[in-house]
Amino acid sequence: MFDFIKRARLQRQGLSCGRIRRKQLQGELWDTLRDHPLVGVGALVISWLGLLILLHFLSVGLHAATAGSAVFVTAVLITASVHWYLGFQNERRNNSQIVLTFAVIGVQLAATGLALSYGLHHALGAGFSLMLAPHALAPTILCMLAGRRLGLFAAVYGTLLGASLVEDTFALPFVATGLSVGFIAVFASQRVRRRSRLLSCGFYTGLTATLYMVLFGQTDVAMGTSREMLLLSAPLLCGMVTTMLAGALLPALEAVFHMTTDISWLEQADLNHPLMRRLSIEAPGTYHHSLVLANLSEAAAEAIGANASMCRVCSYFHDIGKLSKPEYFIENMNPDENPHDDLTARMSALVLIAHVKDGVDLALKHRLNSRIIDVIEQHHGNTLVYFFYRRALDQKKEILRLVEEEKAREDDVPDVTEEGFRYPGPKPQFKESAIISLADAVEGASRTLGKPTPARVEQMVEDIVRDRILDHQLDECDLTLSELAEIKASFVKTLLSMMHSRIKYQKATETTARLRPMPSSLQLNLFNHQTEQPAPLDLWHSAAERALPLCLDAATSLTSELHALQEIEVSLVDDITIAQIHTEFLNDPTPTDVITFPHGEIFISLDTAQRQAVEHGESYEREVALYIIHALLHLAGWDDLEPTNRAMMHAEQERILQAIWSAAA
Repeated sequence: MFDFIKRARLQRQGLSCGRIRRKQLQGELWDTLRDHPLVGVGALVISWLGLLILLHFLSVGLHAATAGSAVFVTAVLITASVHWYLGFQNERRNNSQIVLTFAVIGVQLAATGLALSYGLHHALGAGFSLMLAPHALAPTILCMLAGRRLGLFAAVYGTLLGASLVEDTFALPFVATGLSVGFIAVFASQRVRRRSRLLSCGFYTGLTATLYMVLFGQTDVAMGTSREMLLLSAPLLCGMVTTMLAGALLPALEAVFHMTTDISWLEQADLNHPLMRRLSIEAPGTYHHSLVLANLSEAAAEAIGANASMCRVCSYFHDIGKLSKPEYFIENMNPDENPHDDLTARMSALVLIAHVKDGVDLALKHRLNSRIIDVIEQHHGNTLVYFFYRRALDQKKEILRLVEEEKAREDDVPDVTEEGFRYPGPKPQFKESAIISLADAVEGASRTLGKPTPARVEQMVEDIVRDRILDHQLDECDLTLSELAEIKASFVKTLLSMMHSRIKYQKATETTARLRPMPSSLQLNLFNHQTEQPAPLDLWHSAAERALPLCLDAATSLTSELHALQEIEVSLVDDITIAQIHTEFLNDPTPTDVITFPHGEIFISLDTAQRQAVEHGESYEREVALYIIHALLHLAGWDDLEPTNRAMMHAEQERILQAIWSAAA
């Protein structure tokens, strides 16, 4: 309460600049009102009383009240409350959701009462009047604001409560019409991303009401009046007016209840926002990172049914805090000058960690969506700034060595703890925040891959997600293991598609090729012991190096498909490795000896090559050349699945092999 006195004293002592960092939190009272279960129970009771009073007031004007209507309404409200408690565990933690849901249902009931009253005073009959009720109002609003589950909840209980406003004879037609129109409204509005789509939603709901007008025999009411065409089209017009009214109410409800529809998210996905324009000019590397992150997180969110639009927009703004010191972050850093060289490891870590609080400050200043602010706070969780933590440990070790040599004092030894190198958090609290957190780490790590092969990308994603789980960064969000598997698969797919699209094509028509260095851990122990001993790896490697350029020259002279490849990489592996690649990336468990990928990567089983060389008495160079030619023909579009194609491909590779040997001779 008296923090301003402390700040003034520190400012007089020169220990404070007097500035106050903006905070998103609105105080403990607001948090209690929003989250406390007793407040939620009170909100439910107040909602009951409000709806009972509203329905009583409306029924008096409609002459539809019966002795049992209050009992019926109370029973429906109790059922709705139990349904809410059992079926909406996440929503019941937010008391504003309770107020929003029953307030919108109350608005629909009031509009239904007005429609029925209009029909009564214009002698349209109770049966025809129920076709004019705005059954789609609450389902449409709640579906767009909070999802289809709440939309269906409103369709069911809004219809049941509204049935107390009609005569007993027409109660069942009202329930049938209300449920059908409400469910159609939820179906049509769950993917609305443009306001114009609301008219389509209104058309479908109006068409459904028109169908029920025909089924319940209410067309005779319209046919017997001078306003025949107007009354026949009245249910359709009512449906369109209802969704237009829902669209008009959405902005006000979003502002009051701090919720955001997909339409609003798309409106906020504007790269001309002042912060995004600053980011593109002052921190272009961070700007590009944010765009790539948006693609990664959006695809992953769509894969698990999360809010993809929210992920895209939040990804755009998640690193705006780097605008304070953009040159200290590697994506914006001058390659010839590293500002961290002049800082201690602890100070460097503080600079990096500060971008979270600076981002929140900028977001509050520019009045960004509260969900964006949540993502800015949570996208690093309380992870460790590992690089500078290791540097600090190394510096501490060096100072300890100097102390032992009596070249430094013990007071100079720094106190290095993990807590001092961790982000402040909190950890991701919802699915979209967790997706962005994982995508941020994956995107940054993908820049370090020299050759982004499918195996390397998949292993990188797997390692990052596993490390986050082991570090307990995902403990507070509601992601399941199956959803994490889908997120990882989406990351791999998106990264590979982006990386493959960055191939630089050579200006000349020649294609270079190189042989991948032999792994030191390769084991050749799968041969028949009755045959000759396997050749040393260096002999196979030398033979492949001699055969590769000859094969490439001969193959590229036959077809132009290979000219688009900048580089062809050949890897000599064992049978176990090639079987794993065949199963994991091509989903084919059958044995094979050669695998080719469209981007120019070739895997050859050295075990099989060894066995074939011994069996046929061929040289290492000729045998490995045969496999390379086979792979190059696959890259050039040849196929050996059918017997005819297999024979043609076999003849072609033998012809090329003979041409190579003839030229070499």
